[in-house]
Amino acid sequence: MDVKTGFFYLFSVVLLFAAFRVVTARNPVHAVLYLMLAFSQASAVWFLLNAEFLAILLVLVYLGAVMVLFLFVVMMLDIGIDTVRKGFWKNFPLAATLGAIVALEMAAVLLSGFRVSEAPVMGNGALPVDNAKALGILLYTEYLMPIQIAAAILLVAMIAAIALTLRERKDSKAIDPSTQVKVRASDRMQVVKMAPTQAAPAPVAPTDAAPVEVKK
Repeated sequence: MDVKTGFFYLFSVVLLFAAFRVVTARNPVHAVLYLMLAFSQASAVWFLLNAEFLAILLVLVYLGAVMVLFLFVVMMLDIGIDTVRKGFWKNFPLAATLGAIVALEMAAVLLSGFRVSEAPVMGNGALPVDNAKALGILLYTEYLMPIQIAAAILLVAMIAAIALTLRERKDSKAIDPSTQVKVRASDRMQVVKMAPTQAAPAPVAPTDAAPVEVKK
């Protein structure tokens, strides 16, 4: 077994462990962290399979943006674990059955779809050009217009999401900036004149006390 095969098995074992912990972790934050670990191991496996573009895309998009967003959302929501886990064992048989069916279907498709073959070579015996470079050249030359259309659609979707989030609602606590600019110091604080305070007089000892007789 060569070094590449050893790394493949190492990354695959860590990937399977992380995927299992995503499902079985009791803390949602821990589940998201294990999912990030699973994505990183999948990216490493794709690097070993000479799929550099997919590996870099997985790291930049999922680990760099989506999973960080998921992590912050889960941390801010403060999900009640006890409430979420109610009825888990009641629905477990149905979920396990559906999961087994999906796993069998995926295994049947994958095992029948992959064939062991040699790496493709060029006519002069050299390996083909890097797939990430070839894909980039193809995207920004022949498919430049679809890329621009997809970018415009994503921009419109982002603006729509911001507009829907910032719309006026009854439970919104947003403050109008124009109102903040127009505010004056006299509207926030008022100086009130009060009479000066004096120290209370010292207590005077009582003088009507009976004299004490001193015996000689």
